[in-house]
Amino acid sequence: MISVISRNERRQRRHQRIRKKIFGTSQRPRLCVYKSLKHLHAQVIDDTVGRTLVAASTVEKDLNLKGGTVKSAEALGKILAERALAKGITTVVFDRAGYPYHGVIKAFAEASRKAGLQF
Repeated sequence: MISVISRNERRQRRHQRIRKKIFGTSQRPRLCVYKSLKHLHAQVIDDTVGRTLVAASTVEKDLNLKGGTVKSAEALGKILAERALAKGITTVVFDRAGYPYHGVIKAFAEASRKAGLQF
């Protein structure tokens, strides 16, 4: 019998393969993006101590962003980059979490690069 692997499980396997190679340090933390069906979440993580340094999400009420669209991803990338630069973080390692570099993920990454983060 052929077993069907769900889309999310395939993404999680890709993410595990990526995480074998990507590791965030205190000098260069990891910028991880999570995309749900309605929202987008992003964190800058120092993996040596397991601590989230900066976080932003479209769920936050004060940001006033509408879901997981490309426009809100661009705004979220700019906001996260500003928060990271305020904490003194200039370079990061980008972790796309198994998602293809396309659409919302690409818009988020390019907006955060344009706002000043280097990766």
